[in-house]
Amino acid sequence: MPTAHIIIGGKATLGDGSAQSVRSPFDGSMIGEISQASSGQVEAAIAGVQWAREAFARMPAYKRAEACAHVSRRITERSEEFARLMALEAGKPLKTGRGEVQRAITTFRLAAEEATRIGGEQLPVEIDPRSEGYWAIVERFPIGPCAFITPFNFPLNLVAHKVAPAMACGCPFIVKPSERTPLTALLLGEILAELKLPEGSWSVLPCDRETAKPLVSDDRIKLLSFTGSPQVGFKMKAEAGKKAVVLELGSNSAVIVEPETNLADAATRIVAGAFGYAGQSCISVQRIFLHESIAEEMTRLLVERSEDLVVGDPLDEKTDVGPVIDAAAAERLLKWIRESGGQILCGGKRDGNLIWPTLVRNANPQSEVVRQEAFGPVAVIDTYSDFEEALARVNASRFGLQAGLFSRDIHKIRHAFETLELGGLIVNDVPTTRIDNMPYGGVKDSGLGREGVKYAIEHMTERRLLLIRRDCGDGDDA
Repeated sequence: MPTAHIIIGGKATLGDGSAQSVRSPFDGSMIGEISQASSGQVEAAIAGVQWAREAFARMPAYKRAEACAHVSRRITERSEEFARLMALEAGKPLKTGRGEVQRAITTFRLAAEEATRIGGEQLPVEIDPRSEGYWAIVERFPIGPCAFITPFNFPLNLVAHKVAPAMACGCPFIVKPSERTPLTALLLGEILAELKLPEGSWSVLPCDRETAKPLVSDDRIKLLSFTGSPQVGFKMKAEAGKKAVVLELGSNSAVIVEPETNLADAATRIVAGAFGYAGQSCISVQRIFLHESIAEEMTRLLVERSEDLVVGDPLDEKTDVGPVIDAAAAERLLKWIRESGGQILCGGKRDGNLIWPTLVRNANPQSEVVRQEAFGPVAVIDTYSDFEEALARVNASRFGLQAGLFSRDIHKIRHAFETLELGGLIVNDVPTTRIDNMPYGGVKDSGLGREGVKYAIEHMTERRLLLIRRDCGDGDDA
């Protein structure tokens, strides 16, 4: 099996680091082998993006838009190749992977549109006698070289959500993909290599965490964007020095179901939100709060729909739930389920890295499966009698990414929006919902900053002021 190349400065080359096998989380079979970047190659990539900084910043907006549109078209043409590769290396069911591919196509299309919309403002400054005669404008300029560190669970679209806005606004970049799913990022790199971007302006560097440290600490990198765990993310922030930092971290996302809800519709959406991609999403439904008046019926529907899901080979068109990423994740999840102190209503079964969709009722509020991010196919069900109580229980978390609320009461919706401590409230759908042009991010231990192309561009650009005194005399002072 040939060894996959890394990409430095837009050019494929063999890595000088140790070789790494990429194996299927479903059956352990060999998917590919990559040569990892060495410390010297990381330095070469950083030097490249620093050298390309000015050329990329001056690239005309229409050319940046054309580049993003080209990537969107080429992902479309190779969509099935991407979906199958994600099924192999990430264990993502084909139908789920195809959805991710479509989202990446949209993300680059949005970037093509936003590339020509990056503007500024004429600022009125004659606000008192002292500033009379002055004129000002504010424009946005690219922040400079960016480092992107991405996770395994969305190996295409989470890379796209960093790369596409950088291309749109003219920031050179280095992608360090997850060690578990590097092949999808390298396949995207094949498409990027078709573009005539400034020399040295981008790299895709599979490597281990120790080798990647300069991407965090080197002052030539002006922005670090990381998606992953809070423990790693906030440690990186502490090591990042003066650079801007965007962190998209974890959650134990909650959903509240009010009595007036269409229960069948809500159950279908909650089960999809809890168990899609085996729950390996930071906005996966993990905590389900049911009003006591509908709890029995809603629980029955949730169990029925969970048991109807097909668990198995991600390459099988019928599969709904594939494997978790590795044996360590599977072992941890089963341990958390057993120690939850609650009643297991369905699931709780393991075969290799497959975990059957699991619902737990009345888990101990202090158990790991309630307090921490499960990142697997498990959700806990509890009941409430008072809406204020439900809101307080959603807020009783160190996380604050997104939550779902099923309700037709506009007053409750507005009150929840004002009360809940999070980045987004999704009404009559699950917190797992993400539309790719919306501002996406969290508070508390869920991170810093926002993604979504338009909002990512705001982080990747800096405002610069031009202030002119218009009346500066009409000749020599002599």
